[in-house]
Amino acid sequence: MNISLLEIWTHMGLAARIVAGTLMILGVFSVMVFFERVFTLRRSRSASRNFSQTVANDMNAGKFDGVIEAADSFKNGHLARIVKAGLSTYKNAVAAEEVSGLTPLDQTQRFMERFMEEIAADLRRGMWVLATVGSTAPFVGLLGTVLGIISAFQGIAATGSGGLASVSAGISEALIETAFGLFVAIPAVFAFNYLSTKIGQEELLLKNASGELLDTVEDWAERQAKTPARGAARA
Repeated sequence: MNISLLEIWTHMGLAARIVAGTLMILGVFSVMVFFERVFTLRRSRSASRNFSQTVANDMNAGKFDGVIEAADSFKNGHLARIVKAGLSTYKNAVAAEEVSGLTPLDQTQRFMERFMEEIAADLRRGMWVLATVGSTAPFVGLLGTVLGIISAFQGIAATGSGGLASVSAGISEALIETAFGLFVAIPAVFAFNYLSTKIGQEELLLKNASGELLDTVEDWAERQAKTPARGAARA
């Protein structure tokens, strides 16, 4: 006996329909989060690549004001945000060097450690949805199956009809819920693992970029410190 999905939906009880609707909503949310994260990561990497090419000369020349100004044009890139935050912090630290007991480079390094945690949190935004869907959707489907079986046996008891055909139809309708839960959960788990790998790679690249930024600032500060010393020696 072939039963269409429409017939299954028609014979479902209210509780089973609520479970099926919940699974459908979870599936839609997981798909939305997946594509949003993929788009965000690709957009960020493209913007970061263009930003690094644009400010390469200014960074090497120590023209930090130009780099900070250029970063405003690449707000979609995480690299631009990191560079702007780091250079702005360093400039402010240099201006307030006499007030603070830490060197400008130490202040910048401390700030960047905290800021990188914010970047990591931003990269993983929405990942909890995929983790939740992947772990709970099978149980939600199982709940729908249990409710469907209960409803099927209640219907048999109410009508007094039995037999293998009526029981099989009710159970098959109930098992659709479990299958639906797995259908929602399995792609969510794959999406979560895929994005976790991509985000981990992005975090590593951005941490390396942050370290290179600090090295560049330190090198520029050392050159600035040596320049007056050489002038004084010549005098």
